[in-house]
Amino acid sequence: MKDYKFDFEVDDKKYTLVFNLNVMESIQAKYGSVQKWGKLTDSKNGEPNAKALIYGFCEMINEAIDMENEENNTSKPFLTLKQVGRIITKAGIQESAKELNKAITESVKDEHPKNI
Repeated sequence: MKDYKFDFEVDDKKYTLVFNLNVMESIQAKYGSVQKWGKLTDSKNGEPNAKALIYGFCEMINEAIDMENEENNTSKPFLTLKQVGRIITKAGIQESAKELNKAITESVKDEHPKNI
């Protein structure tokens, strides 16, 4: 797995999201596995689960903020679930779900076992 970082723009405001091992661990702790969570957020079969979608986006946005804070020695505040829900609402639930699933797919792409 590799860190996958992408930007998500809503109303001319850019949000950076990161899917990495920290986010994966948080999702596994809440939903049992990334695969179970992914099925909940998949918009191909209709309406994605709003709670799971908001949770994943929030974890990814806050991980990006945390990394930025560490890198720049800043203390930008984390977003709440409600704030992220409003962002997703503005962007559209279906579009947000597609972006989220793309991030997960890209993060595990080209992952091959290597001899150590």
